[in-house]
Amino acid sequence: MSSQQLASKPVSPHSAAPAAVVHFGFLTLPNFSMIAFASAIEVLRMANYISRQTLYRWSVISIDGLPAQASNGLPISPALTLEQAGTPDILFVCGGVKIHEAVDDKLNAMLTQLARRNVMLGGICTGSYALVKAGLMNGYQCAIHWENISALREDFPRVLFTEGLFAVDRDRLTCSGGTAPIDLMLNLTANRYGKTLAAEISEQFILERIRDGAYQQHIPIAARLGFSRKELIEVARLMETHIEETLSFEEIARLVGLSQRQLQRMFKYYLDVTPTHYYLQLRLRRARELLLQTTMSIMSVTVACGFQSSCHFSKAYRNQFGRSPSSERHLRHPYLSAVDELPQLSSLPSLPPTPDDLFDAGRQ
Repeated sequence: MSSQQLASKPVSPHSAAPAAVVHFGFLTLPNFSMIAFASAIEVLRMANYISRQTLYRWSVISIDGLPAQASNGLPISPALTLEQAGTPDILFVCGGVKIHEAVDDKLNAMLTQLARRNVMLGGICTGSYALVKAGLMNGYQCAIHWENISALREDFPRVLFTEGLFAVDRDRLTCSGGTAPIDLMLNLTANRYGKTLAAEISEQFILERIRDGAYQQHIPIAARLGFSRKELIEVARLMETHIEETLSFEEIARLVGLSQRQLQRMFKYYLDVTPTHYYLQLRLRRARELLLQTTMSIMSVTVACGFQSSCHFSKAYRNQFGRSPSSERHLRHPYLSAVDELPQLSSLPSLPPTPDDLFDAGRQ
Protein backbone atom coordinates (compact mmCIF):
# COMPACT_ATOMS: atom_id res chain seq x y z
CA MET A 1 0.00 0.00 0.00
CA SER A 2 1.30 3.39 -0.90
CA SER A 3 1.27 5.76 2.03
CA GLN A 4 0.60 8.73 -0.24
CA GLN A 5 -2.69 7.57 -1.76
CA LEU A 6 -5.76 9.61 -0.87
CA ALA A 7 -9.30 8.50 -1.47
CA SER A 8 -11.19 10.88 -3.70
CA LYS A 9 -14.35 10.27 -1.66
CA PRO A 10 -15.42 8.17 1.33
CA VAL A 11 -16.39 4.59 0.55
CA SER A 12 -19.93 3.70 1.58
CA PRO A 13 -20.12 0.60 3.82
CA HIS A 14 -23.59 -0.01 2.37
CA SER A 15 -22.51 -0.06 -1.27
CA ALA A 16 -23.30 -3.06 -3.46
CA ALA A 17 -19.59 -3.64 -4.10
CA PRO A 18 -17.92 -3.40 -0.69
CA ALA A 19 -14.39 -2.15 -0.33
CA ALA A 20 -11.51 -4.49 0.28
CA VAL A 21 -11.30 -5.64 3.90
CA VAL A 22 -8.64 -3.70 5.81
CA HIS A 23 -6.28 -5.87 7.84
CA PHE A 24 -4.92 -4.35 11.06
CA GLY A 25 -2.09 -6.00 12.94
CA PHE A 26 -1.62 -5.27 16.65
CA LEU A 27 1.88 -6.18 17.77
CA THR A 28 1.54 -6.62 21.52
CA LEU A 29 4.71 -6.05 23.52
CA PRO A 30 5.14 -7.31 27.10
CA ASN A 31 3.29 -5.10 29.61
CA PHE A 32 1.26 -3.37 26.91
CA SER A 33 -1.64 -1.12 27.89
CA MET A 34 -4.90 -3.07 27.78
CA ILE A 35 -7.15 0.00 27.66
CA ALA A 36 -5.30 1.49 24.69
CA PHE A 37 -5.26 -1.85 22.84
CA ALA A 38 -8.95 -2.53 23.45
CA SER A 39 -9.94 1.04 22.56
CA ALA A 40 -8.46 0.59 19.10
CA ILE A 41 -9.94 -2.83 18.37
CA GLU A 42 -13.42 -2.00 19.65
CA VAL A 43 -13.87 0.70 17.01
CA LEU A 44 -13.09 -1.86 14.31
CA ARG A 45 -15.49 -4.38 15.82
CA MET A 46 -18.29 -1.84 16.09
CA ALA A 47 -17.76 -0.68 12.51
CA ASN A 48 -18.34 -4.24 11.33
CA TYR A 49 -21.36 -4.62 13.60
CA ILE A 50 -23.11 -1.41 12.55
CA SER A 51 -22.40 -1.79 8.84
CA ARG A 52 -23.26 -5.52 8.88
CA GLN A 53 -20.20 -6.08 6.75
CA THR A 54 -16.65 -7.17 7.39
CA LEU A 55 -15.00 -3.82 6.82
CA TYR A 56 -12.05 -4.64 9.04
CA ARG A 57 -10.23 -7.67 10.31
CA TRP A 58 -7.42 -7.77 12.82
CA SER A 59 -4.67 -10.02 14.10
CA VAL A 60 -3.03 -10.03 17.51
CA ILE A 61 0.67 -10.50 16.91
CA SER A 62 3.65 -11.08 19.17
CA ILE A 63 7.30 -11.58 18.37
CA ASP A 64 7.29 -15.28 19.31
CA GLY A 65 3.63 -16.03 18.62
CA LEU A 66 2.86 -16.55 22.30
CA PRO A 67 0.26 -14.42 24.10
CA ALA A 68 1.84 -11.29 25.53
CA GLN A 69 0.82 -10.30 29.04
CA ALA A 70 -0.64 -6.83 29.46
CA SER A 71 0.36 -4.53 32.29
CA ASN A 72 -2.79 -5.60 34.17
CA GLY A 73 -1.61 -9.22 34.12
CA LEU A 74 -4.03 -10.47 31.47
CA PRO A 75 -2.77 -12.14 28.27
CA ILE A 76 -4.47 -11.76 24.88
CA SER A 77 -5.05 -15.05 23.11
CA PRO A 78 -4.77 -16.29 20.45
CA ALA A 79 -1.62 -14.57 19.28
CA LEU A 80 0.26 -15.17 16.05
CA THR A 81 3.68 -14.51 14.65
CA LEU A 82 3.86 -11.99 11.84
CA GLU A 83 4.42 -14.83 9.38
CA GLN A 84 1.29 -16.63 10.59
CA ALA A 85 -0.84 -13.50 10.50
CA GLY A 86 0.35 -12.36 7.11
CA THR A 87 1.47 -8.84 6.32
CA PRO A 88 -1.20 -6.43 7.55
CA ASP A 89 -2.19 -3.24 5.78
CA ILE A 90 -1.44 -1.33 9.00
CA LEU A 91 0.62 -2.55 11.92
CA PHE A 92 0.27 -0.92 15.34
CA VAL A 93 2.89 -1.52 18.00
CA CYS A 94 1.11 -1.69 21.36
CA GLY A 95 3.26 -0.63 24.31
CA GLY A 96 2.84 0.12 27.97
CA VAL A 97 5.09 0.13 31.01
CA LYS A 98 8.73 -1.00 30.89
CA ILE A 99 8.85 -0.22 27.18
CA HIS A 100 12.65 0.05 27.11
CA GLU A 101 12.90 -3.61 28.14
CA ALA A 102 10.47 -4.67 25.41
CA VAL A 103 12.33 -3.01 22.53
CA ASP A 104 15.26 -5.04 21.22
CA ASP A 105 17.19 -5.66 18.01
CA LYS A 106 14.75 -8.32 16.81
CA LEU A 107 11.83 -5.93 17.08
CA ASN A 108 13.81 -3.13 15.39
CA ALA A 109 14.64 -5.45 12.50
CA MET A 110 11.00 -6.49 12.07
CA LEU A 111 9.75 -2.92 11.99
CA THR A 112 12.50 -1.78 9.65
CA GLN A 113 11.68 -4.59 7.24
CA LEU A 114 7.98 -3.72 7.27
CA ALA A 115 8.80 -0.06 6.60
CA ARG A 116 10.88 -1.09 3.58
CA ARG A 117 7.84 -3.00 2.30
CA ASN A 118 5.78 0.22 2.60
CA VAL A 119 3.53 -1.12 5.35
CA MET A 120 1.85 1.70 7.24
CA LEU A 121 3.18 1.67 10.81
CA GLY A 122 1.67 2.97 14.00
CA GLY A 123 2.30 3.13 17.70
CA ILE A 124 -0.23 3.03 20.53
CA CYS A 125 0.74 4.45 23.93
CA THR A 126 4.47 3.83 24.40
CA GLY A 127 4.46 1.63 21.29
CA SER A 128 5.46 4.81 19.48
CA TYR A 129 8.82 4.50 21.25
CA ALA A 130 9.54 1.30 19.33
CA LEU A 131 9.20 3.18 16.04
CA VAL A 132 11.32 6.04 17.36
CA LYS A 133 14.04 3.68 18.59
CA ALA A 134 14.14 1.94 15.21
CA GLY A 135 14.78 5.30 13.53
CA LEU A 136 11.45 5.17 11.70
CA MET A 137 10.05 8.46 13.06
CA ASN A 138 12.84 10.86 12.08
CA GLY A 139 11.22 13.83 10.39
CA TYR A 140 7.75 12.65 11.35
CA GLN A 141 5.27 14.03 13.83
CA CYS A 142 4.91 11.63 16.72
CA ALA A 143 2.38 11.36 19.54
CA ILE A 144 3.12 9.48 22.74
CA HIS A 145 1.87 9.56 26.32
CA TRP A 146 2.72 12.82 28.07
CA GLU A 147 4.86 11.06 30.67
CA ASN A 148 7.40 10.18 27.96
CA ILE A 149 7.54 13.33 25.85
CA SER A 150 10.15 15.38 27.68
CA ALA A 151 12.79 12.66 27.94
CA LEU A 152 12.32 11.52 24.35
CA ARG A 153 12.63 15.03 22.98
CA GLU A 154 16.09 15.20 24.49
CA ASP A 155 17.17 11.78 23.22
CA PHE A 156 15.62 11.96 19.73
CA PRO A 157 15.82 15.55 18.45
CA ARG A 158 15.01 14.54 14.85
CA VAL A 159 11.53 13.36 15.83
CA LEU A 160 8.76 15.98 15.88
CA PHE A 161 7.00 15.11 19.12
CA THR A 162 3.54 16.56 19.56
CA GLU A 163 1.40 16.91 22.66
CA GLY A 164 -1.75 16.08 20.70
CA LEU A 165 -3.85 12.97 21.25
CA PHE A 166 -2.59 11.38 18.06
CA ALA A 167 -0.56 12.24 15.00
CA VAL A 168 -1.16 11.21 11.40
CA ASP A 169 1.87 11.93 9.26
CA ARG A 170 2.09 10.21 5.88
CA ASP A 171 2.58 6.48 6.60
CA ARG A 172 2.96 6.84 10.38
CA LEU A 173 0.06 6.79 12.84
CA THR A 174 0.97 7.36 16.47
CA CYS A 175 -1.30 7.72 19.47
CA SER A 176 -0.86 8.88 23.05
CA GLY A 177 -2.67 5.97 24.70
CA GLY A 178 -5.51 5.63 27.16
CA THR A 179 -8.77 6.14 25.29
CA ALA A 180 -7.17 8.26 22.55
CA PRO A 181 -7.00 5.25 20.15
CA ILE A 182 -10.79 5.46 19.94
CA ASP A 183 -10.48 8.92 18.44
CA LEU A 184 -7.73 7.89 16.05
CA MET A 185 -9.69 4.90 14.76
CA LEU A 186 -12.89 6.92 14.45
CA ASN A 187 -11.06 9.50 12.37
CA LEU A 188 -9.63 6.77 10.14
CA THR A 189 -13.07 5.21 9.79
CA ALA A 190 -14.61 8.58 8.88
CA ASN A 191 -11.93 9.07 6.27
CA ARG A 192 -12.71 5.78 4.58
CA TYR A 193 -16.38 5.18 5.19
CA GLY A 194 -17.73 8.63 5.96
CA LYS A 195 -18.66 10.70 8.96
CA THR A 196 -22.03 9.04 9.49
CA LEU A 197 -20.58 5.63 10.33
CA ALA A 198 -18.01 7.21 12.64
CA ALA A 199 -20.78 9.13 14.39
CA GLU A 200 -22.87 5.98 14.82
CA ILE A 201 -19.92 4.19 16.41
CA SER A 202 -19.37 7.17 18.68
CA GLU A 203 -23.00 7.00 19.78
CA GLN A 204 -22.69 3.31 20.61
CA PHE A 205 -19.72 4.10 22.87
CA ILE A 206 -21.67 6.97 24.50
CA LEU A 207 -19.07 9.50 23.39
CA GLU A 208 -20.07 13.13 23.22
CA ARG A 209 -17.73 13.91 20.37
CA ILE A 210 -14.85 12.68 18.28
CA ARG A 211 -11.65 14.49 19.13
CA ASP A 212 -9.13 15.26 16.41
CA GLY A 213 -5.37 14.90 16.57
CA ALA A 214 -4.86 18.56 17.42
CA TYR A 215 -6.71 18.10 20.71
CA GLN A 216 -4.02 18.51 23.34
CA GLN A 217 -3.26 16.03 26.07
CA HIS A 218 -3.69 17.66 29.46
CA ILE A 219 -0.20 17.53 30.92
CA PRO A 220 -0.14 18.25 34.67
CA ILE A 221 2.19 21.07 35.57
CA ALA A 222 3.98 18.81 38.06
CA ALA A 223 4.87 16.53 35.16
CA ARG A 224 6.19 19.44 33.14
CA LEU A 225 8.37 20.77 35.94
CA GLY A 226 9.10 17.83 38.19
CA PHE A 227 9.05 18.74 41.85
CA SER A 228 11.94 21.21 41.92
CA ARG A 229 9.67 24.28 41.78
CA LYS A 230 7.00 23.65 44.39
CA GLU A 231 6.05 27.34 44.42
CA LEU A 232 5.11 27.21 40.75
CA ILE A 233 3.08 24.05 41.23
CA GLU A 234 1.27 25.74 44.12
CA VAL A 235 0.50 28.73 41.91
CA ALA A 236 -1.02 26.40 39.29
CA ARG A 237 -3.09 24.72 42.00
CA LEU A 238 -4.40 28.08 43.18
CA MET A 239 -5.35 29.03 39.65
CA GLU A 240 -7.11 25.73 39.02
CA THR A 241 -9.18 26.07 42.18
CA HIS A 242 -10.11 29.71 41.52
CA ILE A 243 -11.63 29.65 38.05
CA GLU A 244 -14.94 31.41 38.69
CA GLU A 245 -13.72 33.85 41.32
CA THR A 246 -10.32 34.59 39.86
CA LEU A 247 -7.40 35.73 41.97
CA SER A 248 -5.40 38.79 41.08
CA PHE A 249 -1.75 38.41 40.18
CA GLU A 250 -0.89 40.32 43.36
CA GLU A 251 -2.98 37.94 45.52
CA ILE A 252 -1.37 34.86 44.00
CA ALA A 253 2.14 36.15 44.58
CA ARG A 254 1.29 36.97 48.19
CA LEU A 255 -0.24 33.54 48.86
CA VAL A 256 2.88 31.69 47.69
CA GLY A 257 5.32 34.11 49.32
CA LEU A 258 6.92 35.42 46.14
CA SER A 259 7.20 38.83 44.58
CA GLN A 260 5.30 39.46 41.37
CA ARG A 261 8.58 39.86 39.56
CA GLN A 262 9.85 36.49 40.80
CA LEU A 263 6.64 34.86 39.68
CA GLN A 264 6.89 36.42 36.23
CA ARG A 265 10.43 35.15 35.83
CA MET A 266 9.56 31.63 36.97
CA PHE A 267 6.69 31.29 34.49
CA LYS A 268 8.81 32.64 31.67
CA TYR A 269 11.76 30.37 32.44
CA TYR A 270 9.89 27.11 33.07
CA LEU A 271 6.76 27.45 30.92
CA ASP A 272 7.67 30.21 28.45
CA VAL A 273 4.38 32.00 29.15
CA THR A 274 3.27 34.79 31.45
CA PRO A 275 1.22 33.91 34.55
CA THR A 276 -1.71 35.82 33.06
CA HIS A 277 -1.63 33.80 29.86
CA TYR A 278 -1.36 30.51 31.75
CA TYR A 279 -4.35 31.43 33.91
CA LEU A 280 -6.35 32.40 30.83
CA GLN A 281 -5.60 29.04 29.18
CA LEU A 282 -6.84 27.19 32.27
CA ARG A 283 -10.10 29.12 32.24
CA LEU A 284 -10.64 28.64 28.52
CA ARG A 285 -9.97 24.91 28.79
CA ARG A 286 -12.55 24.70 31.57
CA ALA A 287 -14.99 26.68 29.42
CA ARG A 288 -14.56 24.25 26.55
CA GLU A 289 -15.29 21.30 28.83
CA LEU A 290 -18.47 22.97 30.06
CA LEU A 291 -19.65 23.87 26.56
CA LEU A 292 -19.15 20.34 25.29
CA GLN A 293 -20.16 18.33 28.33
CA THR A 294 -23.01 20.28 29.95
CA THR A 295 -26.19 22.11 28.99
CA MET A 296 -25.09 25.35 30.67
CA SER A 297 -25.87 28.48 28.68
CA ILE A 298 -22.97 30.37 27.14
CA MET A 299 -23.59 33.23 29.56
CA SER A 300 -23.45 30.81 32.51
CA VAL A 301 -20.17 29.38 31.20
CA THR A 302 -18.85 32.93 30.80
CA VAL A 303 -19.50 33.65 34.46
CA ALA A 304 -18.36 30.21 35.69
CA CYS A 305 -14.98 30.71 34.05
CA GLY A 306 -14.33 34.17 35.48
CA PHE A 307 -15.03 36.38 32.46
CA GLN A 308 -16.67 39.73 33.06
CA SER A 309 -18.19 40.12 29.60
CA SER A 310 -19.40 37.76 26.89
CA CYS A 311 -17.54 39.82 24.29
CA HIS A 312 -14.19 39.28 26.02
CA PHE A 313 -14.95 35.59 26.50
CA SER A 314 -15.94 35.06 22.88
CA LYS A 315 -12.84 36.82 21.54
CA ALA A 316 -10.46 34.94 23.85
CA TYR A 317 -12.16 31.63 23.07
CA ARG A 318 -11.92 32.13 19.32
CA ASN A 319 -8.24 33.07 19.59
CA GLN A 320 -7.53 29.92 21.58
CA PHE A 321 -9.63 27.30 19.77
CA GLY A 322 -10.35 28.79 16.36
CA ARG A 323 -14.14 28.86 16.77
CA SER A 324 -16.65 30.86 18.76
CA PRO A 325 -18.35 29.54 21.91
CA SER A 326 -21.65 29.34 20.02
CA SER A 327 -20.03 27.16 17.35
CA GLU A 328 -18.56 24.97 20.08
CA ARG A 329 -21.95 24.72 21.77
CA HIS A 330 -23.33 23.30 18.51
CA LEU A 331 -21.11 20.29 19.18
CA ARG A 332 -22.63 19.42 22.53
CA HIS A 333 -25.16 16.92 21.14
CA PRO A 334 -23.45 13.53 20.71
CA TYR A 335 -24.45 13.01 17.08
CA LEU A 336 -23.72 16.56 15.94
CA SER A 337 -20.47 16.71 17.86
CA ALA A 338 -19.26 13.46 16.38
CA VAL A 339 -19.87 14.78 12.88
CA ASP A 340 -18.69 18.37 13.28
CA GLU A 341 -15.63 17.81 15.46
CA LEU A 342 -13.83 15.83 12.75
CA PRO A 343 -10.85 17.46 11.00
CA GLN A 344 -10.69 17.88 7.27
CA LEU A 345 -10.69 14.34 6.01
CA SER A 346 -8.29 15.06 3.20
CA SER A 347 -5.56 15.50 5.82
CA LEU A 348 -5.82 11.85 6.86
CA PRO A 349 -4.26 8.94 4.99
CA SER A 350 -6.63 6.60 3.25
CA LEU A 351 -6.82 2.97 4.20
CA PRO A 352 -6.34 0.32 1.52
CA PRO A 353 -8.30 1.26 -1.63
CA THR A 354 -11.43 -0.33 -3.05
CA PRO A 355 -11.02 -2.66 -6.01
CA ASP A 356 -12.90 -0.25 -8.27
CA ASP A 357 -10.99 2.96 -8.51
CA LEU A 358 -8.72 3.68 -5.55
CA PHE A 359 -5.62 1.66 -6.41
CA ASP A 360 -2.71 3.94 -7.09
CA ALA A 361 0.46 3.21 -8.95
CA GLY A 362 2.17 1.97 -5.79
CA ARG A 363 -0.30 -0.94 -5.48
CA GLN A 364 -0.72 -1.80 -9.13
